[in-house]
Amino acid sequence: MSAHIRYTDTPHKDRDDVRNLRRLSPYLWEYRGRVLAALGFLVFARGAAVGVPILLKYIVDDLNAGRNRIAALPLALLLGYGALRLVGSLFNELRDTVFARVRYRAMRRLSIRVLDHLHSLALRFHLERRTGAISRDLERGTRSVSSLLNYMVFNLLPTAVEVALVVGILLAHYDVMFTVVTLGAVIGYVAFTLLVTEWRMEFRHRMNALESRANNQAIDSLINYETVKYFNNEAFESQRYDSTLRDWEDTAVRTQASMSVLNFGQGAIIAVAVTGIMILAARGVAAGRLTIGDLVLVNAFLLQLFTPLNFLGVVYRQTKYALADMDLLFKLLEREPEVRDLPGAPDLRVEGGEVRFEHVDFSYQPERRILRDVDFVIPAGSKIAVVGPSGAGKSTLARLLYRFYDVGAGAVRIDGQDLREVTQRSVRDAVGIVPQDTVLFNDTIYFNIAYARRGARREEVVRAARLAHVHEFIEALPRGYDTVVGERGLKLSGGEKQRVAIARVILKNPPILIFDEATSSLDSASERAIQSSLREVAENRTTLVIAHRLSTVVDAERILVFDRGRIVERGTHAELLARGGLYARLWSLQQREGVVGVDMPASDSGAGTAPGLDYTSAGP
Repeated sequence: MSAHIRYTDTPHKDRDDVRNLRRLSPYLWEYRGRVLAALGFLVFARGAAVGVPILLKYIVDDLNAGRNRIAALPLALLLGYGALRLVGSLFNELRDTVFARVRYRAMRRLSIRVLDHLHSLALRFHLERRTGAISRDLERGTRSVSSLLNYMVFNLLPTAVEVALVVGILLAHYDVMFTVVTLGAVIGYVAFTLLVTEWRMEFRHRMNALESRANNQAIDSLINYETVKYFNNEAFESQRYDSTLRDWEDTAVRTQASMSVLNFGQGAIIAVAVTGIMILAARGVAAGRLTIGDLVLVNAFLLQLFTPLNFLGVVYRQTKYALADMDLLFKLLEREPEVRDLPGAPDLRVEGGEVRFEHVDFSYQPERRILRDVDFVIPAGSKIAVVGPSGAGKSTLARLLYRFYDVGAGAVRIDGQDLREVTQRSVRDAVGIVPQDTVLFNDTIYFNIAYARRGARREEVVRAARLAHVHEFIEALPRGYDTVVGERGLKLSGGEKQRVAIARVILKNPPILIFDEATSSLDSASERAIQSSLREVAENRTTLVIAHRLSTVVDAERILVFDRGRIVERGTHAELLARGGLYARLWSLQQREGVVGVDMPASDSGAGTAPGLDYTSAGP
């Protein structure tokens, strides 16, 4: 299953909007007092809004009745009219202010929950994921919560409250036909707006898709400027771009035409309703049953109701998008972690640090087995090296030891404890790794080293940097340890990043170490300097070294040679050379090339890397 559910503007068939809305209730319940207060302010604000036309009626009637008097100005009513508008504005702002904490706290809690859940998912998910897509889903999903709450509290509920108040007043004081016309107009307006908006969304979606395609084509042709010139394809690129823009133009015209249909239909419904209300009111005035103020009142009521309804199409469309985005987010939260701690699992207890792989089988996909009956022991405090062709399964050992995956058969044990029966956190506390491909946070060098042990003293961070032979380099930088390394550490060279990674694992000081081609990005001089540091760090620690450069493992107490997911040879460097097998051939090949670090030939076993990232430089 893909780690990203493709976003579309149309509803998912298996989407349950009611269930998703219910899932929001825990985020609202925390501030239920504020929610109730906001709803109260909302009712008061709508009450004030409905009171404005009522006062207007009395002002008009008073002025009309006193038209022959010298002092005919109803000052108290006019002051009340202004006060109602002010009070309505005050209650609206109080509603917004009180509800802001609810809205932003819900976004914050949901964002934290999603990030925690993403961290709980297994490595397989993160190798398959599309980071940009996940980021968009996370951003859209949390924003959708805010949007839905906004639409409900600031658009839909106020309109519903106002309609209810107006209908109640009309029923209580006027002929039932006024209510029939008003309700009929509102219902017709809402139904027409929703139907036309649903119809025109298809045009809008296609227009957006074509616009994105045209932009991608233009940017792609400019990025590949030299290739376009190589093959004299300027005219082809223009024709391809214009073809998409022609479709976009046709769709844009249809979108505008559909908007005109919507606007005209809405205007027609309002015009018919207002005309009907005016005719009824005028007849009442002519018959003496109503006053001029009543005519102004019912007309103002109707126009006031349609003001928020003008935005109904936009609110409906955005609500559908928000529901779709929220559905993606909740589907992500429903994804079960592949690796779970057993209920009540204890922490790993490390005494000596013995690592044991017991007849381990493992596959990333069922049809492609990576490890086959792998069985070996790294005694506590010993150093074992693993070598072999690319794709032989070497780096998979590190992933299993970190418990990024659980084995398919057999067991991985530390000091006799099956890793599946202890907590993941305690396993990862006990193991440190220097990976081949070091990725750093877009923060300072100090932050990246200290990340291994939060709360470490500065002198401990500096000591780790010295042992990794990176302190002098850092001190030479204009900002020293406060230098920001850039996204993924791109401001540093490969060798500099690797030395930061070595400093980081030195600071962590774990009982078990993994060096996954830890010096692959270093020059020979730096490698020789760091090898002595690595030997010092690894002293009295259980160490697993995964290597391509055979010269880096000649001092290992035991070397395991992997091929096609199996251990095909075991022994010391001298024993393996004397045996004349695969290890001896690889050694001979590297010697003939004259470059100790030459890449080994890939295994033809079909055992490949985990999906999504290339780890072939150190096994699958």
